Amino acid sequence: MSKEEQIGAIGQQLRLLQQSFDTFDETAAAHLGLNRTDMRCLDILLGRGPSAAGELSAALRLSPAATTTVIDRLVRAGFATRAQDPDNRRRVLVTATDAARAVDAELFLPVAEAGGQALTRYDEASLALILDFLQTAFDVHQEQTRLLAERSSGD
Repeated sequence: MSKEEQIGAIGQQLRLLQQSFDTFDETAAAHLGLNRTDMRCLDILLGRGPSAAGELSAALRLSPAATTTVIDRLVRAGFATRAQDPDNRRRVLVTATDAARAVDAELFLPVAEAGGQALTRYDEASLALILDFLQTAFDVHQEQTRLLAERSSGD
């Protein structure tokens, strides 16, 4: 297979991987009775820890009102709580609950463990190459997202 064919095959595998991620995320959201935006917010809370609503709005790229609606749904579902920031009483923090962490362990940890197990077949040099590729792919995707947003806002 030529280098050009390999690059095309990698692109196709990335497309299939993205579709697989989307299908898994949709299935997990349906399992929990949430929508994809709720799941994105929950993932942010689990990854970052307690966050102010404004921080969530920025991360989700949603208006404050839409973010409040998402937080309300997560609170009603038992996956998030609101509490005063102990360092700034005027600020409210949204925090993932133990139920959210249990869901993370039930649904997402097995995927991470299976992925980690699959990666054990690679040596350190190959893992460094994979990591470099993923960082490069992330950087390219971020840049293309920025360019698309600029084009869209210029319309």
